[in-house]
Amino acid sequence: MSDELNERSRRILEAIVEDYIGTAEPIGSRAVTRRHHLGLSPATVRNVMADLEEMGYIVSPHTSAGRVPTEKGYRFYVDTLLQVGQLDLQQKSRIEQFYRIDGLRVEERLREAGKVLSAISSYTGVVMTPRFNCTVFRHIEFLKLSQGRLLVIFVSHSGLVQNKVIETDLSLSQSELEHISSYLNQTLSGLSIQEIKAKIVREMAEEKAVYDKLLSRALELSQEALSDELGGQVYIEGAANILEQAEFKDLERMKRLFRAFEQKSLLVELLDKSQQARGVQIFIGSESEYREIEGCSLITANYSSSRGTIGTLGVIGPSRMNYSQVIPVVDYTARLVSQILETELE
Repeated sequence: MSDELNERSRRILEAIVEDYIGTAEPIGSRAVTRRHHLGLSPATVRNVMADLEEMGYIVSPHTSAGRVPTEKGYRFYVDTLLQVGQLDLQQKSRIEQFYRIDGLRVEERLREAGKVLSAISSYTGVVMTPRFNCTVFRHIEFLKLSQGRLLVIFVSHSGLVQNKVIETDLSLSQSELEHISSYLNQTLSGLSIQEIKAKIVREMAEEKAVYDKLLSRALELSQEALSDELGGQVYIEGAANILEQAEFKDLERMKRLFRAFEQKSLLVELLDKSQQARGVQIFIGSESEYREIEGCSLITANYSSSRGTIGTLGVIGPSRMNYSQVIPVVDYTARLVSQILETELE
């Protein structure tokens, strides 16, 4: 893609993208020559803009003689032209505020991180909590709800809590459930959920489980309780900031986006995709493959512990977002969250 644009075309595309990010108004050739010292006449800029439009980097709205960037234009800008800014001391201090608060549970810290992302970027902050599979087990408790239905309470080493209702054919009293909980807490504490799953499968295959009734029931309940992925809840902070962006004066576009915020499953899928790669990830418009966030960009980064990636956070806003400022905010916040969880999730 980069080979088809010469230096002059790149400079003009960069000017159009950055001016449109700042003004939300279509950019004309005279505006480019007036605001940028390119040493080119308006006529020359118009000719280059015509070429850029033909190649799909910019487009002319029906109601204006100016041009706006397309998704292809934004992608080229982000991948090739963008100069990522540096956070100043005040911005770093604002991000670190949530880091210094004592006594918060993991979920509360992550929600604070989302608020900080939203406040500093002026867009919407999104944070996906750790998948329970990625945490270290500390405690499990079974509570009888009714015949055949149990409430399972998991607590990670960091204090992350997950609840789940399971159904079982086992006829167990609350006293027996307490014995099972006690046994599991003694034998499984300190293991990751993934390690526990492997241990359960291994021990159920051994003959000793057949002769130990308590062990057999404990393993059966554990396997049922851990059969599905837990966690992955998404916190969305500052959703109303989207309403202040010019692109979302379109009522239908706004409705689609807010439905995505309400359902959250779409964001979970998108944030899961982000976890498969390292570093800051940028999804622009239709690249996300979800019509609900058409016209938006999502900038994400993973937070992790020594056991690897455990969650994702980021900022969602219009494709006309200020990438040079938002990228370092997301990156720095992810690094801070990782530092916190490095100690709290182990």
